[in-house]
Amino acid sequence: MITSRAFWARLVIQYPDKPYYERSQTMYLKRTVYDKLLEWKSEQNRSTLEVNGARQVGKTYIINKFADEHFKYKIYINFFEQSGKQFLECYKQATSWIPGTKRPEHPLHDAFRLFEPDFADSDDTVIIIDEIQESAEIYNCIREFTRHFQAHFIVTGSYLGQILEPEFRYSSGDMTRISIYTLSFCEFLQAFDGNLYTQYLSLKSDSPQDSDVYELLKTAYDIYLQIGGYPNVVKTYLETKDIEKARGALVNIIDTFTNESTRYFTDILDTRVFTQIFLSVCRILCRESRGLAEGSISEELQKLVTRDYSSNLSKAACNRAISWLYFSGIIGFCTKITEMDVLDFKPASRCYFMDPGLANYYLSRTGIDSRSISGTLNENYVYINLKKRQDFPEEIVFETPAFATYRGGEIDFIAQSVHSSTRYLVEVKSGKGTAATALKALEQGKAHKLLYLKGDTKGGIDGKIETLPIYMLERYQFV
Repeated sequence: MITSRAFWARLVIQYPDKPYYERSQTMYLKRTVYDKLLEWKSEQNRSTLEVNGARQVGKTYIINKFADEHFKYKIYINFFEQSGKQFLECYKQATSWIPGTKRPEHPLHDAFRLFEPDFADSDDTVIIIDEIQESAEIYNCIREFTRHFQAHFIVTGSYLGQILEPEFRYSSGDMTRISIYTLSFCEFLQAFDGNLYTQYLSLKSDSPQDSDVYELLKTAYDIYLQIGGYPNVVKTYLETKDIEKARGALVNIIDTFTNESTRYFTDILDTRVFTQIFLSVCRILCRESRGLAEGSISEELQKLVTRDYSSNLSKAACNRAISWLYFSGIIGFCTKITEMDVLDFKPASRCYFMDPGLANYYLSRTGIDSRSISGTLNENYVYINLKKRQDFPEEIVFETPAFATYRGGEIDFIAQSVHSSTRYLVEVKSGKGTAATALKALEQGKAHKLLYLKGDTKGGIDGKIETLPIYMLERYQFV
C-alpha cells in the first residue's frame, strides 16, 4: 500500500500541473446536493425546502452559498445565534393581539419586516431559517410560509429536538425534503485531485485502464475510509496531508455533538454513554454471526452497554439514546431478510455509522485487528451508499438497506431495483473470497445478479456475476 505522503509525491510526478486541489482558507468542496437545490428553485409548484442532516455536514454553508448565487435578497436567521432570539421577539410582537381589537392581517409578513425593514416579499427573496428545531412554533408556520409568501423559504437543522417534542407538526404537501450527508468518495476525490477524479469518471469495467490509476484510486479510497467525509475533516486533511490532524478535527466534531446531545436528556448526564454505544456498535458489526442474539439492535446494544459499562443506565434511556443517534444522522439501521424471503423482513437488525471516518475512529478504539477493521469499514461504506439510494427519487427498494441469511450462511447486502425489480446480491470481499452463500442463492434463482465489490481489482463481468472495484460503487446503477 502507498502511504499518504508517498501518495502525494506520486501525484506530483504523475500530474505536475495540478497535483491536488488548490487549497485556501475559503476552500470550497463541491457537493452534488447543489443540483437538487437548483431543481427545487426551478419547480413550478412552490414549496418550503427542508434541508436535514447530521451536525457539521455543511448544511449552513451550502445553503448560504446557493442563496447568495441564485437570489437577489437573502434573510438569514439562526436559532442557535442572536438572530434567532431577535426574530422571536419580532414574531412575538407582530403576532400579539388583544381580543376585541382588529386582528393583524399579515402578522408573519410584519414579523419579517420588523426583523429586516427592507424585506420585500418577492420571488427574488430567500429566507433561511437555520436550526429551526429549536422552535416548534416557527417550524409549525411552514404551511403559511409556503402558501402566503412569494419569497422562497429554506429551513435547516439537525432536528434533534423533534424526536422528543410532540409540538412539531408535519407539514405534508408544503415541503420538499433534501438530506445532506458527509462527503461521498466521489466528492472527496474531486477535491483530492481533479485529474485523478477525471480518470475515475472514465473507468469502465469492460475496458480496464493502466494499473497505476487503480493503485492511486485505491490509496485515495483508503485515505477516505480513514478520515471520512465531514467537510472540516476533509479540509484539514487537504491542507495538512496529515491523517492524525484530520482525526483531531473529527474528535472535535464528536465532542460538540455529544455535549449538545446531553441537554435533551434528563437521565443521561454523562457524554461517555454515547461513546459506550458507539463502541458496542463496532463490536456487533465485527462479529461473525448471522443476526443478533437479542430481538433487535436496541436490545443487543442495551445489553452490551449495561453489562460492559454502565449498569445504572436503564433500558428505556439506552433505547432513547439509540433512537437519538439514528434521527440525528449518526447511525443507520439495516434490515435482516431471513432465508432470502423478502416478506420475512426484520427491521433494525444491525446498524452502521453514517460516516466512514466516524466508524474508523471507534473501530480503532476497540482493539480489533486491522484486517477486521478494514472489512467492516468496506461494509460500512457500502451501507452508506445503499442508504443514499433510498432517498427520493428512490433507486432501490426496502425501508433501509438489507442483508440476508440463506441455507446456513449470510449475504452482505441485497439491493432490488425500483424500476425493474432486478434483485442484486452484493458481497464485499477481500482477496479471493468466493461468497459461497451468495453463489448458492444466485444458482437457485433467489436473485438475478451477484455484485462482487473488491479493493484490488480492475473489475469484469462473467454472466450474472459482476466484479467491481469497491470505490466504483458510487458510479454503479441498479437497473
